[in-house]
Amino acid sequence: MRTLLLIAFASIFLLACTQAPKSTETIKEPEAISLLGKALFSSEPSEKLMEKYNYYKTEYEADTNNANNLIWFARFTAYKGTYNEAIDIYTKAIQKFPEDARFLRHRAHRYISIRKFDEAIIDLEKAAKMIEGTENKIEPDGMPNTRNIPVSSLHGNIWYHLGLAYYLKNDMENALRAYKNCLASINNNDNIVSSTNWIYMILRRMDQKEEAEKYLEKITADMDVIENMDYHRICLFYKGEINIEELYPKGEENSSSDAIKYAIGNWYFYNGDLEKAKAIFENMINSKEWASFGHISAEAHYAHYFVK
Repeated sequence: MRTLLLIAFASIFLLACTQAPKSTETIKEPEAISLLGKALFSSEPSEKLMEKYNYYKTEYEADTNNANNLIWFARFTAYKGTYNEAIDIYTKAIQKFPEDARFLRHRAHRYISIRKFDEAIIDLEKAAKMIEGTENKIEPDGMPNTRNIPVSSLHGNIWYHLGLAYYLKNDMENALRAYKNCLASINNNDNIVSSTNWIYMILRRMDQKEEAEKYLEKITADMDVIENMDYHRICLFYKGEINIEELYPKGEENSSSDAIKYAIGNWYFYNGDLEKAKAIFENMINSKEWASFGHISAEAHYAHYFVK
């Protein structure tokens, strides 16, 4: 009797399985795996962003041999969260335009997004050699600032991203070298505050407080900063011209930018308050905005110092 019942239950189960509707939904692949082993998925892009993506895709398809068309198509492919697809486009572009350092610079940026720091360093060191002795040029913004004035340059972006890649590898010597070159690449206030922020953090991590403070001498409250206002405020905080409550108000931590959150967490870290640093980094790495440089920095910092 027991055998007959088991056979009956098995038959019913198999029948139910065969009659269950098959899902047509494809399993979404993660764009990256975090340094802590977490699968990272991109949010759905906005309708406005997709309109721009489709525009640049059409422009590219109309003339696939145009380097600028390739760059913009790849940039907006990345902006919509498909970083690996963008990397593939840049890789093909590098094969087509091997002497154009822009493609190495942009591919490296997206290698950083997906946590492939070694690959980013290879691209950026090569790009740095390619631009030796060449004229620096302003790079157009993919997402223009409120004044629609581009503030970054090709040379500056190569050195900036190289410094970041080394920083994320915890290679402070090479990170410092790159950010010093970034600071020297273009003399505008936005580059000064962004480069100085990283140089200061690196030197503090290297226990060179006096040297770090020398770099703050050029930072003043009345600087006309177009885009990097958060970096400006962070540097003023380092100088003691604004306090931590002004920069990072209690109860409003989640509304602060990742750049500010990471800078404050790092400040607690190199000043010896590891509990507060850890709490800020944990808050950051649990957020959904995983592609920002501040988020990636918090993740790398946490993985290096707080994971046993």
